[in-house]
Amino acid sequence: MESFILQTLNGISFAALLFLLASGFTLTFGLMRIVNMAHGALYMFGAYIGLSVAIHTSSLSLALLSGGLAAMVLGLFCDKFLISKLGEDHLAQVLLTVGIAYVIGDVCLKFWGGDAQKLPLPMFLRSIIELPGGIYYPIFRGLLVFIGISVGVILYFVYRKTQIGAAIRAGVDDREMVSATGINVEKLFILVSALAAFLAGFSGVLGAVFLTIYPGAEWEILVFALVVVIVGGLGSLEGAMVGAVIVGLLDAYGRWLVPDLSYFVLFGPMALLLLVRPRGLFGKANMS
Repeated sequence: MESFILQTLNGISFAALLFLLASGFTLTFGLMRIVNMAHGALYMFGAYIGLSVAIHTSSLSLALLSGGLAAMVLGLFCDKFLISKLGEDHLAQVLLTVGIAYVIGDVCLKFWGGDAQKLPLPMFLRSIIELPGGIYYPIFRGLLVFIGISVGVILYFVYRKTQIGAAIRAGVDDREMVSATGINVEKLFILVSALAAFLAGFSGVLGAVFLTIYPGAEWEILVFALVVVIVGGLGSLEGAMVGAVIVGLLDAYGRWLVPDLSYFVLFGPMALLLLVRPRGLFGKANMS
């Protein structure tokens, strides 16, 4: 039972990281119809920027802010000057963003090297807390869960309770109708794109503590984010929440119980879900 509780906590903490990465990704695709395969590279770029800031300042807060802003600036640059030129040609988007990801990866390799690196934490986040039942757990992982829940609550409030959120939801369902009502869809696109890139870099800094950061990490984390989006449904914030929890728990239980088949434990249920519900748990039929 103690091992089960620990693996459940590990799955939930990983789910919090995946949600931070996948929430922006699913809204970007849902609203802008952009298949951005460079999203994982923004995660890695933000992680390395945050790593450098943390080494020089010993501040996790500055590292998180710097990593998020750096990824946001890079993401907006790629959207404006590269991806937006392709229109809705999804194949071209995939090819271009894969190329962007490789370029970002090579730049990171040049500046930060090929060794796995871990972002240094302040001393008070390196300790262990005792949970009921005599279970000990790292404080940082609890903080990661708290951040994930807090960001989820904020995003849900904005998405469901504000005019901007209503415009985004309407844009996901029928982008052309939103344009016809006089809403500046271009500014809406910039807002969502900036948010998605910021969350990618922000989660990258947290991932540099939780998982370490190294060349190739962008593709590994992107696979998990894609599974979250597919399971939850494109364009659905609620789907990203539920999908992240499902993927996080399946990954933790799979690595614990059947480590040799851990990827099957993750991708097998996803394949079965797609057979029954191709749009994911919260996907809508009118999305394309």
